[in-house]
Formats: sequence, C-alpha cells, structure tokens
Amino acid sequence: QVQLVESGGGLVQAGESVRLSCAASGRTFSNYNMGWFRQAPGKEREFVAAMHWNGINIVYADSLKGRLTISRDNSKDTAYLQMNSLKPEDTAVYYCALSGRPFLTRNANDYQFWGQGTQVTVSS
Repeated sequence: QVQLVESGGGLVQAGESVRLSCAASGRTFSNYNMGWFRQAPGKEREFVAAMHWNGINIVYADSLKGRLTISRDNSKDTAYLQMNSLKPEDTAVYYCALSGRPFLTRNANDYQFWGQGTQVTVSS
C-alpha cells in the first residue's frame, strides 16, 4: 500500500502562485507515474497534470497548460505542482495520485493510490 499526503494548499489571491507537495510512503515512489487532479464543489474530478516515473514525460490539461509545472524528486518520494497566475475558477480540492500503468494517463480510473487532497481557494 502507498500513502500519499498533499500539502501546500490554502487561501490565495488571484494572480498569485501556489506550490503543492505530495509526499509518498509505503512503496517505491519512483516505480509509479504520478498525477494531479482537482475537484471543485459540484463538479467532477478533473485531470490537471501527470508525470512519468522517469521524470521526463509530462502531460498537462490543455486548459491549464502554461500556468503549471509538475515535478518530482524520487530521492525524497515527493512530487510537486506549481500553479501560477491563479484564478478564482482554480478553487478546488487538489489530489495527487499514483498509477502503475506503463503509460501516462489522464483517466482517474488508471490511478490506484490517492491522497486525501488539499484545498486551494483563490479569492478575487
């Protein structure tokens, strides 16, 4: 089993940045692809970004591309999501997840392990 713990969320002003962290424990973090998702109130969970275990291959949600940077430090079993130029519509609970699939995927069903989420609230 893998445990994931997100942190770094909070209340921010529109236009500011936030850096979310996802700390993993329990299994070899570097063996998994990792992804970030978000869920706003009353909406379905939405793909944000994903990174291959090799740390090279990355995919971003088209609507968010240009404002995001996903990264990982396998030596620390930790992943990060940097979000810039935040907008009120970015308000959501942000989740990190791990996938054992050999390919990068935007499909939440392909992710086996999930964190509890961290709230990001962007005020206008």
